[in-house]
Amino acid sequence: MEKIVFHIDVNSAYLSWSALKCLADGSATDLREIPSIIGGDMQQRHGVVLAKSIPAKKYGITTGEPIVNALRKCPSLVIERPDHNLYHQKSQELMHYLSDICPEIEQLSVDECFMDFTPIRKRFPSPEAAADLIRSQIKERFAFTVNIGISDKKVLAKMASDFQKPDKTHTLYSWEIEKKMWQLPVSSLYMCGSSSTNTLKKLEIRTIGDLAKADKEMIASHLKSHGLLLWEYANGIDGSAVTSTPSEAKGIGNSITLPKDVSRREEAHLTLLSLADSVSARLRKSGQLAGMISVEIKYNDFRSVSHQMILTSPTNTSQLIYETACRLFDELWNSSPIRLLGVRSSKLTDVSEPVQLSLFDLPSGGAFPSSPDAVTIKKSTPVSPSKEKLAALDKTLDSIRQKYGDTAVMRGSFLTDSYEKKL
Repeated sequence: MEKIVFHIDVNSAYLSWSALKCLADGSATDLREIPSIIGGDMQQRHGVVLAKSIPAKKYGITTGEPIVNALRKCPSLVIERPDHNLYHQKSQELMHYLSDICPEIEQLSVDECFMDFTPIRKRFPSPEAAADLIRSQIKERFAFTVNIGISDKKVLAKMASDFQKPDKTHTLYSWEIEKKMWQLPVSSLYMCGSSSTNTLKKLEIRTIGDLAKADKEMIASHLKSHGLLLWEYANGIDGSAVTSTPSEAKGIGNSITLPKDVSRREEAHLTLLSLADSVSARLRKSGQLAGMISVEIKYNDFRSVSHQMILTSPTNTSQLIYETACRLFDELWNSSPIRLLGVRSSKLTDVSEPVQLSLFDLPSGGAFPSSPDAVTIKKSTPVSPSKEKLAALDKTLDSIRQKYGDTAVMRGSFLTDSYEKKL
């Protein structure tokens, strides 16, 4: 049976949800019908446009630009402060409603998700009819609108939902990409940020079709593994499945919105170290091991991407989680400025459960301790700490911090002036 995937995306979520709140509080003006934006205090970190109305878009206002620039374009612009508690509540209400229709939901962010429509397709005349029904019910029930993209691939469903807005259903099946997607500018391809777009333009690749027809080895030589991913997306290649996980088993994670956009790998790795320490400490406190680690990046244009990896054996040690997070980050990052970083653990198991060892868990030299043929490592060979030593170190640090406070022991790398300023 052919797989059918929906991508459901709330139209101008922050602005729509804030507009509804203002109307409920007695406002006579609908923010969606006037030039308006959602943005923070211009003196603070979030002095940028988080969401804009359609009338504001006509003035050339774009998401992510400084509020002062938006005001120059439209002096009468109405600015509403963001209410993240409200957005979280609205998101939960929407996801709960969609889960009642089909439990196979993978939430990407507060305002978008994938739905595996395949198991329920026989209940509807067609995927398009089902999407139209879902859109109309959301509009009637919640008073805001969504776009729904339909495809046999997740990435194409995501692309389809970004076609004409608002309140639309669009299809982009694998056999439709040449007609519907290849003529679009390469910058509109999912996960193709400004840095990648500029590199591709230097190679005279301006449309998604140009990228799809280009030599993938040449693309990889300029953009590494991320270039290969973009080439696959341009050709409609995406084997990933919709991954739905019960909320109680999602795992333990932590993320941070950075004080300023980060553009250096070393700074990002330092933040990942802090996040890995936090996640691993929470895992140990709950008596759990992580079988999978994922990293999330939100760029300064508010585009979010994530990457995950199944571990050879479950762990809750800081160093191993950090090393995995760095590897995922290096494979995922497209060199664009970063606004948020997150590390999450999943596929959790209790520490008391038996764990199957991998070859990498054996003593150095590949022999068991009882074997007379066990290899003795030369003194000149650098040896990484064993998992047992890393676990013992973490346990000691946890004990000290529990007794004397979280700042009793700190990594030396966190004591630099640059990091202290970030905090």
